[in-house]
Amino acid sequence: MSDHHTIAERVGTGPSRRTFLGYVIAGATLVTGAEMSLGTESAEAVVPTPPQPAEILDLNDLLTLAAAPTSALITVTIGSDGRASFALPRAEVGQGIVTSTAMIIAEELDLPVDRVDVSLAEARPELLFNQLTGGSNTTISTYTPIRVAAALARQQLLRAAATVLGTTIDALTIKAGIISDALGNTLGFGELAQRAAVTKTTRAQVSLKEGSARTVVGTPQGRTDARAAVTGAKIFAMDVKVADALPTMVCRPPTHNGRPVALRNAAEITAMPGVTDVVKIATGIAVRARTFGQCIDAIQRMDVEWEGGRLAGASDASVLAGVRKAELPMLTPKVSLLAKKVDASFTFRFRSNSSLEPNCAIADVRSGSATIWGSLKSPVVAQENIALELGLPVSKVKVHVTQGGGSFGRKLFHDAALEAARISKAMGKPVRLMWHRADEPRQGRLHPLATSRVRAAYLGGDVLSFEQKHTSVTTDFGHGLGDIITNHAAKLPVGQLTFAQTIFALTQELPYNFGLVTQSLTETDDRFNTGSMRQIYSPDVRCANELVVDELARRMRLDPLAFRRKFLRDKRAEAALDKVAEIGDWGRDMPEGTAQGIAIHKEYKGATACLVEIDCRPETVDRKVRDAVTGPRVTKVVFAVDAGLVINPMGLEAQMLGGVMDGIGLALTSSCHLEEGHFLEASWDNYFYTRQWNVPPEITVEIMPSDSKQPGGAGEAGVASSFAAIACAYARATGRMPTEFPINHADPVTFEVKSFVPSVPQSPTDGLDHTR
Repeated sequence: MSDHHTIAERVGTGPSRRTFLGYVIAGATLVTGAEMSLGTESAEAVVPTPPQPAEILDLNDLLTLAAAPTSALITVTIGSDGRASFALPRAEVGQGIVTSTAMIIAEELDLPVDRVDVSLAEARPELLFNQLTGGSNTTISTYTPIRVAAALARQQLLRAAATVLGTTIDALTIKAGIISDALGNTLGFGELAQRAAVTKTTRAQVSLKEGSARTVVGTPQGRTDARAAVTGAKIFAMDVKVADALPTMVCRPPTHNGRPVALRNAAEITAMPGVTDVVKIATGIAVRARTFGQCIDAIQRMDVEWEGGRLAGASDASVLAGVRKAELPMLTPKVSLLAKKVDASFTFRFRSNSSLEPNCAIADVRSGSATIWGSLKSPVVAQENIALELGLPVSKVKVHVTQGGGSFGRKLFHDAALEAARISKAMGKPVRLMWHRADEPRQGRLHPLATSRVRAAYLGGDVLSFEQKHTSVTTDFGHGLGDIITNHAAKLPVGQLTFAQTIFALTQELPYNFGLVTQSLTETDDRFNTGSMRQIYSPDVRCANELVVDELARRMRLDPLAFRRKFLRDKRAEAALDKVAEIGDWGRDMPEGTAQGIAIHKEYKGATACLVEIDCRPETVDRKVRDAVTGPRVTKVVFAVDAGLVINPMGLEAQMLGGVMDGIGLALTSSCHLEEGHFLEASWDNYFYTRQWNVPPEITVEIMPSDSKQPGGAGEAGVASSFAAIACAYARATGRMPTEFPINHADPVTFEVKSFVPSVPQSPTDGLDHTR
């Protein structure tokens, strides 16, 4: 069975591809919702082909299964103005789902995209697991329910029009929200919205538009919010107007997860210009003032007694030693005594997954209620935890989801919203909390340090076994995924595993015929604030895999491309691989010190392949750019993606470009250094994500044709194969396999470390000097 089939098709209990059930909901205007009968059978009903769990039921299947029972609560509304509106129960953080959702609705309704209004739903506890944004699952899980709701609205409008015009539905046509009959009589959606409404919620059956009739889905569409973004009209959390919600910041401890003991000069700080309130909270000393500048001034004057916490004195070396101590032995299965082995061990350092938008939220906590505004990818969990913290019923906590300026996994956590609620309660006033950029890499969420060890046994031209053991600092999954796993544990093909091990098993897949394949995760050390970065474990795991694949190819005296083609067992990955090899002219002559690298990845109902060219010559590595980290440069990228049915090719291309930039940073420059319990990086001037001088001059994204009737995930799909391809290219250019990432982590720190006390450094005064 093809990998891109829906869960309903896999377990055989869902509706057919063409006929679906939904609801016409009672009300003054037309409102429709979907019913998704995805069944309740467990994964055991599926007859697995290969043995890997992710090919039987993967993380996306799990998320879609969890969302299905409440899909009828997702509704499309037609207003008297003829516009369609939809409150998307996911978070828009720059990935473009507001645009793609509008396209899906516009397609089924035959309505222009610019007449579809997609907003973000506030926290809705009744949606249960249907309001979590992650795992590149939004479009996969909402695609059919949204189509059903929109198609039902279309059907109701046609029925109402047929009654008014005295004809049959078959005699009517729709174009741009106008219904016409054979005589040229017309009615707009707005004129029919009330007539199409019902006084009693009814169940209805609907057929969805055939693929050959599509005119919107699959065509390039600019972002519906692009103009608002570039003109400053787009509303983010810090733009929401809340009366008396004054700027608020927190003076934070010098060590990661340290604690405040006392503010020694509280009277002095309270008397500073603009300061209205100062309180101690669990994470530091909060100050509220008329401006953020006054908050910063106050923090720089604070004299705080700190407790170092459990990480006092810890360093990269000590944490890595702890991880290595937790590594389990490698176990070679029984293979021929003549078999040879490849053993490799890799280290992946701490990385920050913060976005350019500072972590922020607004909170207004009163005696018996609370209202929160923030970009939240798991707002129901945030609502529950904030209610518990404040001692309020969940019904008394209203959480408004705002647009977000990036996430990369960070906004799965509601740290800022919870902290803002604590501060507002302590002060008895609304607060507009913003973290300083220095706070995020030092006290925010980190992608955990990890090691990945691989042992492959081979004989002649065959790989007999492939074992991988990934050992990591603990990843926090307390943002909702853990609850989903608990709820569906009996249906998962992974046995009794921890949350993290379950997610690992449901995401990792090695699409090669390598005999007995085993991949496992061990976690240790829970002292850090952690979270999953884009693609969770896959970038590190795939990087280690593909480097070993190249080494196996070298030992078998095969070209890396030919080796992969020989052993690949997934046709979609093979097609993507062939495409990048063709476009990128794989195998062309390259100057010494430069090389090509190639890699594949399969996840999120799709497949990707990446070919890169890298320049590791001294004149490139040692090039000088002001205030920059340079090093090896990726000079060319060809990226191919098969994401199933593509809603918006322009949006998909943008997602892949962003994923490539992540891959470059992970391979070459992006990491956090831990010394004496302090993370040295603070803000973006010394956390070296991919900069313009490291961007390849030549990038091509190829979207593979697909006959899939369902979309695959795209939000994170660009990272793993690009990271792996860059690592493989680096190994070929230098003649040595890299074993630590990013490759520059062990180099001397090139930046001046900002102060730890005060936690907010002095703002630069030479900004104009950096514009030239």
